[in-house]
This record gives sequence, structure tokens and C-alpha cells, in this order.
Amino acid sequence: MEEIEGVDCCSKSESRSSSGTRPPNPNPPSHRQCKLVRHASLIKTNLSDVSEPGDVTEDYQSDFFPTLRSGACADIGFRSSMEDVYVCVDNFMHDYGLKNCTEGPSAFYGVFDGHGGKHAADFACQHLPKFILDDEDFPGDIERIVASAFLQTDNAFAEACSLDGALASGTTALATLVIGRLLVVANAGDCRAVLCRRGKAIEMSRDHKPSCNKERKRIEASGGYVYDGYLNGQLNVARALGDWHMEGMKSKDGGPLTSEPELMSTKLTSEDEFLIIGCDGIWDVFRSQNAVDFARRRLQEHNDPTLCSKDLVDEALKRKSGDNLSAVVICFQQQPPPNLVAPRSRVHRSFSAEGLKELQSFLDSLGN
Repeated sequence: MEEIEGVDCCSKSESRSSSGTRPPNPNPPSHRQCKLVRHASLIKTNLSDVSEPGDVTEDYQSDFFPTLRSGACADIGFRSSMEDVYVCVDNFMHDYGLKNCTEGPSAFYGVFDGHGGKHAADFACQHLPKFILDDEDFPGDIERIVASAFLQTDNAFAEACSLDGALASGTTALATLVIGRLLVVANAGDCRAVLCRRGKAIEMSRDHKPSCNKERKRIEASGGYVYDGYLNGQLNVARALGDWHMEGMKSKDGGPLTSEPELMSTKLTSEDEFLIIGCDGIWDVFRSQNAVDFARRRLQEHNDPTLCSKDLVDEALKRKSGDNLSAVVICFQQQPPPNLVAPRSRVHRSFSAEGLKELQSFLDSLGN
């Protein structure tokens, strides 16, 4: 992990207050019922158009700092209850009582997709940012701090469940931090973050499904198994917070279900336009590049990340996504995404041997 530019950490005693603020959770709309229908875009999108996280290139524009604007939308979709939670904090340090210790912005965004109830999602949304800020090294050593905060949140929830069994539930978690020019994404589960870099989708997270090769190997090495795509035949994600009540999934010594996140980071450049983070209900009906193309067109029309997130959710409903829906759109520029004009290819013209012969005959006839 490279060092964060412009970081000058201040002491915790001087910089933290005892209170913090948090945006309210969205109110779920009315209940709907429908079957999942796979949208045609899932077939038409060419997966080769989407860059892998490893394709994120190094940037040399040290004078660029993002200007953050964000918006979010959530909908119960066609489920009987709402188990998604999101958080958007464009001024992370200020809103949580920490004096600004970095040059440029500091922000925190998260999406938490609960299962078996909403308690774990609510708990993670409330406690994960605090564990990050409470680390003495923050905002330095950010990857270690964020990974540690995931584990601390999970262990704290285990203690809460031991005192109140009614809290038993689980949640996937995806957290995004912007510190100066550094973008860090931590993911445990099947939420997804996709960066738009000059119109191209760059996946900043990997879906943790039990059937994925890497996850299957880790699960089997931890004493678990994958049956019909489900972890131990019970859970369709390979990483999550909570689920301490599910037998054979977790223990203090480890287990096939882990809350350890995968982290990916990049330095933001002037070519980075926006980031989409969303629960799997969004990605059930959107490919990554398809979502970027859709959001980019909307931002070009109205340049409003809140409206754009609502556009994504509404479109997912039209495409008959069968899950709760949550989307967060974070813009890194004040201006809307520019129109991209593809360079015109040079036309190479050539004559065949037969054509040259005919031309020579024609020229010879003119000389006679």
C-alpha cells in the first residue's frame, strides 16, 4: 500500500468529539411481487469491455483532487421487507468529529445488504465508520485500518448477539473511502463498486460467491463445502458480517464464512468521472459497463448524483430485479461527464496489381 499524499495525522485527543452525525436510513416504499427476469443487456454486454481492478493505472497528475458530490437511493423492490442500508458522508472527518488532517477531501460511503433480518446491516452501518476513525493511525495505513474495522465490527456484533438473540442475522458490506486523491474500496460479499474512468468501467471489487474458484478453495480449507452454489448449502455469499447463529459457519478461531474484506485502491485522476456502489439487486440486471454507460448518460442529462442513483434503481425495477435495491453514485468532478469522440481511423487505400495494369493502359492510350 502506497502512502497517502497530503496526510498529516493529528492527535486523537485534540481532534475527536464525543458526538457524530449519520444520515437517516431510507424509508422503504410499498411491497411489490414479481419474478426475476434476466434483462437482455446481461447477454449483450461484452465482458472484455470491463477492466479488471489490476488494470487501474498509476497516475502522475499530482495536482488533481476530486470534488466530491454523492447521492443514493434505495427501494424495497419485490421483497416483503427491506434489509439494505447505505451511508453517504462527503465530509467524513468533519461529520464524525475529527479535524481535517489531510489535503483534499475525506469521505466515506457504504452499502450493506442484510439477510435473515436487518439488524446486522444496521449495526455495521453504525459501527464500521467509528472503528475506522477510532484507530490511532487513521488516516495513515488505511488498508490495515479498514480491514481491522471489518473484523472489529463483526466481533462487536457477535457480542451484541450473545446478549440479545433477536439480533441474529448477517450482512454483506462494501465500504468506500476517499482520502485526498486515494480511493479505497473494501468488500465482503456480493455488493459491487465500479469506477468510471473516461467512460470505461473498472471493477473495484470482486463478488464473493461460494462457487468462485478462490472462494471455494478458501471455504474447503476452512472445513466448509459448497453445495449447489451455496456455502454449506445455506448461504449464497462466501464473505459476510454476522451470521454467528448459523452452525458451522463461524467461530472465534475462524470458519468457512469470513468477514475479512478484499481491498482495492487507486489514485484518482482527472479522467475519473464517478463511482457506482450497489447491492447485488442492481448487478443482477446490470453488467458493470452497462451500468456505467447508463449512469453516464443520465449524468450528462442532469448532472445530479442523487437523481442518477434513483435512475439506476428505477431501471433495475423495470428490468424486474427480484431483490432489495440500493445504489450510491459518487461524482469526482463538478462538471458532467464529457462527450467522448472516437478518433477517426485513417483510411488506407491501395491498388491491386490488376488495377495498376488497367491504369497504366489508360495512361498509355492518352499518350497515343
